[in-house]
Amino acid sequence: MMEHTDLHTLIEYSRNERVKKDIIKTGWANVVLICLEAGQEIPPHPEPYAVLFQVLDGEGTITTGATRYDVRPGHLVFSPKGGVRGISPRTRLSLLGMQEPH
Repeated sequence: MMEHTDLHTLIEYSRNERVKKDIIKTGWANVVLICLEAGQEIPPHPEPYAVLFQVLDGEGTITTGATRYDVRPGHLVFSPKGGVRGISPRTRLSLLGMQEPH
């Protein structure tokens, strides 16, 4: 189990596909790192679990339900269980997704 890491050392981009890395998986939460190049959209789609996004680097838009949030480093966006969510980066975008275990 990881006790300490510098997230910026784990950020990695691919021109071919989005990069998703599991950071922590426990009985109380899953934490994933998502790295997207500009244009690598995750279209809005329903998910059965809640998630809190924290933007680490870059700019884009996070959709949750019918609301679109323009985001940049330091922003947090919560999407409730059963909600629709999507991510559309304007620049390279890295963020954490902190989720209920599933």
